[in-house]
Amino acid sequence: PHGITAAQVTEIRRLKGRMEHERAGRASIGQNLKLGPGGLSDVEWTVQLLQLQHAGNNASLRLNSTLATLDELERRRFIDRGDAAVLRKAWRMCTAARNGNYLWNGRVSQADILPDDMYSLGGIAVYLGYDAHRGQHFENDLMGTMRKARDVAEHLFYGR
Repeated sequence: PHGITAAQVTEIRRLKGRMEHERAGRASIGQNLKLGPGGLSDVEWTVQLLQLQHAGNNASLRLNSTLATLDELERRRFIDRGDAAVLRKAWRMCTAARNGNYLWNGRVSQADILPDDMYSLGGIAVYLGYDAHRGQHFENDLMGTMRKARDVAEHLFYGR
């Protein structure tokens, strides 16, 4: 059978865990759309691990797109509908927030870090379709979505 061994899965989990530990000391990690808990990295690592585990026997999983792969993993029942929906929502919301943040501040180097001032959050929120002056509401929605995605990653990626 094609796929990866249990030892390889353990090593991948250990590598990601070490990377998370090394960046945990950064003050803004919780606000990081890419590297923060439940951010793009959690979704992508989870999807890619499932690909490594199942694409050897399932050519339809040999895709480059995170969302297309997630759809196919769900269709083939390697991930349940609820978990797939959580990861999909987090990926879309973090990507949209990242794009909105870049458009708002114009600095690609800061696009992954959600701003902490209400004026900027409000601007990004409007870009994402929220009503004016709803920056805190947007941030709460985003952080809640990321927390749920982290819970799914804990289960599917780390096996906890």
